Amino acid sequence: MRKIIFELCAESLQACLAAREGGADRIELCTALSEGGLTPSHGLTRAAVLRSGLPVHVLLRPRSGDFNYTDDEFAVMREDLLHARSLGASGFVLGILRMDGTVDLERTRELVELAAPFEVTFHRAFDYTNSLEQALEDVIATGCRRVLTSGGEPDVLSGADKLARLVKVADGRIDIAVGGGLRVKDAKTLARATGASHFHGSLRRSEAGRMQHERRWVLEDADSLDGTSRFVVDSADVLDMIENLRSA
Repeated sequence: MRKIIFELCAESLQACLAAREGGADRIELCTALSEGGLTPSHGLTRAAVLRSGLPVHVLLRPRSGDFNYTDDEFAVMREDLLHARSLGASGFVLGILRMDGTVDLERTRELVELAAPFEVTFHRAFDYTNSLEQALEDVIATGCRRVLTSGGEPDVLSGADKLARLVKVADGRIDIAVGGGLRVKDAKTLARATGASHFHGSLRRSEAGRMQHERRWVLEDADSLDGTSRFVVDSADVLDMIENLRSA
């Protein structure tokens, strides 16, 4: 029987603690999920490591937008990796592409070697490549331990057939982590349809702000309707996700 691994994508300490309480196996730590995820701060990384008791894999993404980085941006990724190692990170999550939509083997391999012996996951930059099967072979060649993907589609439900194909092509050479719009209600179906063992989701929900004073204005770039609500994770949702995945 396959062992199901669930990784919570967390952007706050509250989410990290919910991951622990709900029985998650691992945390992918980031900030700014509204931007697709960016590298977390020193303080958040250290708190996640110390407080969660779970392996914390840190996202290395210096900016939003595409995944083709300048030399300066790549240098930042290197420094962030070394800094996160010093804070106790157990692994790293990254994705680097060339301008033609292929995997940047040289830079990815360089970061994998810098991270050793810790694991590296190639994230959903994979879904932006021009050939998923060729990209899979390239990522394997870099030494990454897993690929996070929605099958090249906007979400895992749409990509279920391609995910199942990737699991077969990978044939145990690398873990295929199913992630991108993963919902509790779909977990059992996806676990059966894809045959994957690794799953990834944020499970965040909006919660009203706690401040009591009258709101007089709204932040111009707020990613919530009123600029004061926040995203939280309920440990019960983490538990439900894991139970559904493992009951498939």
